[in-house]
Amino acid sequence: MNALTQRSAVRADNSRDDSLALQLRSAIQGEVSFDPFTRGRYSTDASIYQIMPTGVVLPRSADDVAACLRVAAQHGVPVILRGGGTSQNGQPIGSGLVLDCSRHFNGIRAYDPENGTVTVEPGLVLERLNTRLKADGWFFPVEPSTASRCTIGGMAGNNSCGARSLRYGKMSDNVLSVEALFHDGEPFAFALTGSEDDGVTGSGRAADLARRMLALAESHRDEIERIYPKVQRRVGGYNLDSLIEARPNLAHLLVGSEGTLAATTAVTLKLSRLPAHRVMGVCHFPSFRAAMETTRAIVDLAPVAVELVDNNVLVLGADIPLFRTTLADITRGQPNCLLLTEFAGDDLAALRRDLKRLDACMSDHGFPDAVVEVVEPARQRTVWEVREACLNIMMSMKGDAKPVSFIEDCAVPLERLADYTDAVTEVFSKHGTRGTWYAHASVGCLHVRPILDMKQSGDVARMRAIAEETAELVRYYKGSYSGEHGDGISRSEFVEPLFGARLTRAFEMVKDGFDPGNHLNPGKIVRAPKFDDRSLFRFKPAYAVQPMQTALDWSDWGGFGPAVEMCNNNGTCRKLAGGAMCPSYRATREEQHLTRGRANSLRLAISGQLGEGAFTSPEMKRTLDLCVSCKACRRECPTGVDMAKMKIEFLHHYHARHGLPLRERLVAELPRYAGVAAALAPLLNLRDRVPALARLSERVAGLSARRSLPRWGRPWQETGEFAHPQDVAGEFRDIVLFGDTFNRAFEPENLEAAERVLRTAGYRLHRVAAPRGRRPLCCGRTYLASGQTEQARAEARRTLAALLPYVRAGARIVGLEPSCLFTFRDEFLALLPGDEARTLAGSAVLFEELLATDLAAGRIALKLANQGGRVAHLHGHCHQKSFGAMGAVETVLRRIPGLDLRVVESSCCGMAGAFGYRADTIDVSFAMAELSLFPALRAAGPDDLVVADGTSCRHQIHDGLGRRAEHVARVLDQALQS
Repeated sequence: MNALTQRSAVRADNSRDDSLALQLRSAIQGEVSFDPFTRGRYSTDASIYQIMPTGVVLPRSADDVAACLRVAAQHGVPVILRGGGTSQNGQPIGSGLVLDCSRHFNGIRAYDPENGTVTVEPGLVLERLNTRLKADGWFFPVEPSTASRCTIGGMAGNNSCGARSLRYGKMSDNVLSVEALFHDGEPFAFALTGSEDDGVTGSGRAADLARRMLALAESHRDEIERIYPKVQRRVGGYNLDSLIEARPNLAHLLVGSEGTLAATTAVTLKLSRLPAHRVMGVCHFPSFRAAMETTRAIVDLAPVAVELVDNNVLVLGADIPLFRTTLADITRGQPNCLLLTEFAGDDLAALRRDLKRLDACMSDHGFPDAVVEVVEPARQRTVWEVREACLNIMMSMKGDAKPVSFIEDCAVPLERLADYTDAVTEVFSKHGTRGTWYAHASVGCLHVRPILDMKQSGDVARMRAIAEETAELVRYYKGSYSGEHGDGISRSEFVEPLFGARLTRAFEMVKDGFDPGNHLNPGKIVRAPKFDDRSLFRFKPAYAVQPMQTALDWSDWGGFGPAVEMCNNNGTCRKLAGGAMCPSYRATREEQHLTRGRANSLRLAISGQLGEGAFTSPEMKRTLDLCVSCKACRRECPTGVDMAKMKIEFLHHYHARHGLPLRERLVAELPRYAGVAAALAPLLNLRDRVPALARLSERVAGLSARRSLPRWGRPWQETGEFAHPQDVAGEFRDIVLFGDTFNRAFEPENLEAAERVLRTAGYRLHRVAAPRGRRPLCCGRTYLASGQTEQARAEARRTLAALLPYVRAGARIVGLEPSCLFTFRDEFLALLPGDEARTLAGSAVLFEELLATDLAAGRIALKLANQGGRVAHLHGHCHQKSFGAMGAVETVLRRIPGLDLRVVESSCCGMAGAFGYRADTIDVSFAMAELSLFPALRAAGPDDLVVADGTSCRHQIHDGLGRRAEHVARVLDQALQS
């Protein structure tokens, strides 16, 4: 039985686990969870491994961590500290007690802007730290591609590096001291030796251990100097080499130790000054070999970074909407690969000269006119976003075979890089596969992943052969087998082959000196299991998705199971700023309410790993309950995990088993009773004027008394006569204005304004009769929100039958409400797969998309009144962002003379249809709005205009701030009228 799974033998002893959980709850302030769903969410990281932990704790302080160590030791349970869970090699997983420091234990303890140092708790996310430091001109320069979600504690544990290590080095070059706890909870601190305390704070035990470690390193000096790789990117084993320096820093022994020696409670960092300017040259190469051969010459120009983007990224990225525009901007022709070369400093003119030197260097090597200069900061940011997403872009490959991390960050001397990459490529070819390459060409540390299927025993055997042969190549080229991402499970087995038996025994002595009982993250670095032990894999030999009759069409993914499995746990959804994903996580900071957490729970449930009936259990319902179906993950998750669509599928099965509650039924059937409700408007609208009725609606239907309901009124009536498809001339002017249920019933003035604008622009509006009765056409959005897929399918058929003849005749379908219009382009394809739905989807556009397209083409013109400098704040609907439609509404509004448009950088407003009305979610609803939207609008002037195209967005702004927000159609109409 290996150390990683030693608890499996006592999993059946539930009384022991209950006792452990009870004792932990009484000993700490943080949360303690031992339920299968929570344990499942913490059983994985971004590696190929999955190990179910005993339990999960969210500590609030160092005292909580110390208490956990003591209690766990009493029960013989190992402890694993965890940050963002983004490790590539299985570092933060195991069968023990997982402590997630990112939720609460994430503060800044001390900050000295004069001397450029900061002391932080281990759960602090790097991007949040750098956001705080930026105001004072500082930053922490070790910047991995996961900077938006990785934590300082995890970075210290792995000895992380980042793209700019060529200039700034790795974590061990930038850590001044570490405060930590021994395995039994006793505190100590290590720092630079030679001071009064000789770099040790704590009891005599800590000082004695420091002396022993220094002596151990000195006794192995010859071996260290002979065997340790002479490359910057070396993070394997323990950092005994740091202890033979002239003046050692003892903290550097803890850096890179992956939580196996001590539990870190604070890290003091050395900061760097932010350069005033950065510029980038995108170097184009016709072949991979040419890029590798030229890298050394480029490095001689003293850039800050030289990062590879290989052909796989260029091809796959071109199919991902989030990256397509950027790749088109920075590439010329069809290069095989790119080297992103960055220069930084305070003299912009000097940096521009660096770009000219880069261009000359490329010409000297046979590549004239092969550099695209990127000087503008905004353009550089988008390029770095592509680079940071390289791994996830490659993981977007459909099917079970994926690029697999196990030899990912081997590093070799730069002069051997081209030969090494050729040799590894030959290894891949020998074993019937190919590899993906990207990242740190500047330091000879290219991230390479062979494409393998970890569900197949044959590919697992190939993985073993590739690893052993690559390790031999690394040794031959005098490189490092672990150059950035640490050892973890993937590479700890190779410590002895690469470092030799004598140094490996020394590493074991380091481990035993700190943690003689093997309590801390066992099985990593020393005494490791076989890295290809399939019992440790996410896809174990018996893994299988249970048969399921799905409600939606998942054929593009190969089925519902493969769609769920597209989540590779990279954690992009954990970012706390920029984009829109994931709003529920940003509000709660809980793994459960995160795209990754939900996907893991779904995968475990549909494969039977959470017990019988888990997929349609109340626990799964709670896991998905705060998903607001914003569709941000559909666009921003680089592997395209579509949790909004998965939630529809889940709710279909859940309500089929448990029934549909009154609240969901009221919302779902809204399109059917809207006409009757309008006739009863005076009575129904009393609800918001009589507090007792609001309280009653909360008790009976679960609609929060704190939330106003939409006001019923006079429904929209299209103007003009009903048309026939034969009346469509097939010109760009022919359109059908689709009146969605929400605007039709509650805000008809938006549709009336849209009619006036469209007619003024010269469009011909065709009025379409609804088939089989007079009830208006509907997209089925309300039914989808509660998983009523058959009712939604019926609405889709009815609407498709009515609109398709007009589309085939050449008309475009125009809508105002993003969530409804984009249902034509998204869910219709899953409800009614086939050419007819695709034809409608291809002709369905938002009001502003129509105008922006035709204005740009010069087909229409709008004479709009000057607004005299009036400020307008634009909040985008989540679905506008998901489908890349925000540019259209910005373009249209910027056509209005004298309108000062300011785009609110916000995630979901928090209303999300029925979500914001529910008594049990209204607090989270407002919390989402408070993340960025409400603060931005509170700062707006009283006469400023607020623009929001989403019905729910406008309602949230009204209820939360008492401000009126306008649809873009009303804004344009008013500009026309004036």
